Amino acid sequence: MAQGAEEKTEKASAKKRRDARLEGQVLKSAEINTAFCSAVMFALLLLLWPGLTEKLAVICRDYLSAGTALGLGELSGGLVRTLLGRALGDMGGILLPILAAAMLSGLAVNLIQVGFLFTTKPLSPKLDRISPLKGFARIFSTRTLVELVKSVLKITVLGWIAYSDFRKMILAFPDYMGRDVGAAFLKIMSSAFTLALKMALVFAIIAAGDYLFQWRRYEKDLRMTKQEKKEEEKQEEGDPQIKSRIRQKMRQLSSRRMMLAVQTADFVLTNPTHYAVALKYDADGIGLPVVVAKGADYLARKIKECAAEYGVELIENRPLARSLYELCELGDVIPEEFYQVVADILRSVYIKKGIDIDDRIRRPPEQR
Repeated sequence: MAQGAEEKTEKASAKKRRDARLEGQVLKSAEINTAFCSAVMFALLLLLWPGLTEKLAVICRDYLSAGTALGLGELSGGLVRTLLGRALGDMGGILLPILAAAMLSGLAVNLIQVGFLFTTKPLSPKLDRISPLKGFARIFSTRTLVELVKSVLKITVLGWIAYSDFRKMILAFPDYMGRDVGAAFLKIMSSAFTLALKMALVFAIIAAGDYLFQWRRYEKDLRMTKQEKKEEEKQEEGDPQIKSRIRQKMRQLSSRRMMLAVQTADFVLTNPTHYAVALKYDADGIGLPVVVAKGADYLARKIKECAAEYGVELIENRPLARSLYELCELGDVIPEEFYQVVADILRSVYIKKGIDIDDRIRRPPEQR
């Protein structure tokens, strides 16, 4: 049972995923990068190859011209520098678009997979990386075996495709002997790039399978035990015991404030046992009775005890006390349908206390 309790059976929470991302643990497939970059570069070469061939031909003519000049004894240092600079410029014009496309495609596919993330946590030293036992465990782990199988599969499939296409191309080579050199070269390179695109398609299929495998492994690595889930919930939402104590303190503070408000009430309506509602006539404000305290059972008993201690009149009226308790919150004005009955109670209370009724009580707004 103890071992089962430590099994990672729970899905990773949002916090667990955020922490793993900060540690550099993200869902990523290197095969996706390889497939995407290969497809972009091969497609770009296929589209740009006619123009690239012309540039290569220009470079060859320049070097052949330089060889002719060397045979005539006319080659100089200035000519060599000129030819070298031109060759470098032409080769740069050929290679730079391809290299830029490879770099941008690699950056784009990484952003699509991972998003923007900058962290140095994976570079921090860890003792388990230099542990021989853990090193052997990594070498003979399931992950290493999967990578080996994947590499063998790639080599086998790609080698078979390359061999099959190359056999077809060899049979077509004799037909190029009587053709123009440039046209034959373009035809051969077109076939080569078609083969490259086929291989890129195989890369894409392997990358899709690898991404699925990486996703399953990523989710498995992020799983949590039930205890880890509980501890995290405590950290996120707070310890239930602490929250319970906080709620208890808040109830105590609220109860104390109500007891202070009871001291200022004009009278307290009772059920008489289960409910108590303390009312105060707001003579200086809106001129209507306001609920300053209310409670049920234990709190009702405390309100009545406080009222008795400070000489606040206790009035037993079961339906009125229950109705005001259910309809009103602290600070609310009583509903309009209870104006008259509460006004009658106020008059009786003020008469009993010897307070001038006309000076204290104003008529309800609709009667003014």
